[in-house]
Amino acid sequence: MKITLNGNPKELSSVATVTELLTTLQLAPDTVVVELNTLIIQPDSYEDTKLSEDDQVEIIRFVGGG
Repeated sequence: MKITLNGNPKELSSVATVTELLTTLQLAPDTVVVELNTLIIQPDSYEDTKLSEDDQVEIIRFVGGG
């Protein structure tokens, strides 16, 4: 399946949900915000939110500083 991830084309083999995408990218769900086709996905919906061909996904990571 092909999606656009943060503006770049990405080929996914067995990823079907937002949770699986985050696992593949080695990102902790509680450290990111996921936008799917211009809609922000609530973290408790990541596991139930399925990805489809040509989806536009934006992942924003929280970064602490001081």
